[in-house]
Amino acid sequence: MTRIVSIGESMIELSGREGTTWRQGFAGDTLNTLWYLRALSPQSAETDYVSAFGDDPFSREQIAFLRHYGIGIANSPVIPGRVPGLYAITLDAHGERSFTYWRESAAARCLADDRDKLTESLHGAGLIYFSGITLAILAERARDDLLSIIESARSRVSVVAFDPNYRPRLWADIGAARTAINAGYAVSSIVLPTFDDEQALFGDASPGETVERIRHQGPGEIVVKSGGDAALVAVDLRTEPVAPPRSVEPLDTTGAGDSFNGAYLAARLAGRDASEAALFGHTVAAKVIRHYGALMPMDSLAELRF
Repeated sequence: MTRIVSIGESMIELSGREGTTWRQGFAGDTLNTLWYLRALSPQSAETDYVSAFGDDPFSREQIAFLRHYGIGIANSPVIPGRVPGLYAITLDAHGERSFTYWRESAAARCLADDRDKLTESLHGAGLIYFSGITLAILAERARDDLLSIIESARSRVSVVAFDPNYRPRLWADIGAARTAINAGYAVSSIVLPTFDDEQALFGDASPGETVERIRHQGPGEIVVKSGGDAALVAVDLRTEPVAPPRSVEPLDTTGAGDSFNGAYLAARLAGRDASEAALFGHTVAAKVIRHYGALMPMDSLAELRF
């Protein structure tokens, strides 16, 4: 069974506010995707979340939470004095979310500082997943180290999947973001972008233009998400739009793209072709957006597990 590794930042999530009361959980884009991969993959699948953690009570709770759901942390370092990042979700009347973040002292910013531990954490992985947010939270040298280690891992037959997930506030300027995300494309075999992000960062006029631009960086499999509209699936030189099976009114769109990614990758690992995997991604995302918060209970997805 393929070992699955996701790299990034697990944060404390505050959601579902009622007056002054919030619901606390743990989430983050690459954790969300791994959550759905874990939920939808066979129980025998080995999954690890590779990051860096603090030594505070919340960090210990994070690690225990992951382990409770069958997710390890490989050789991720625990760094004295560091703490998790924190974000709060507010929703408008249509279920669209906005976020407020507190993450400057987050331990995850140090996830690539120990090259040996990071290399060991990725060793033997059959699927490695990371995102533009993973790149954005790192200092430039650490970012370069991470990409170099991922590239080396890919040369040992690992599949590398990347969601550019462009968030302007995390980058010093648009040029730095373009450089880093282009480097992310170059080490990846599967890219799972969202059209709105790619349009904002690179000025693409259409999902088809996004596909053609990314193809030139080397990935052979690209799936451009467009919210509730059809995803554009491109494998080698074949391109096909795959629409959701039905329209769904969202309660909370948090985690929609991440759950699509997790479901898509779970389906591909199970041997489904890219179009079938995209349809499965839509199906899972439609369930997730009817649930508050980024992580839908795994038990709610048990009937869809491969």
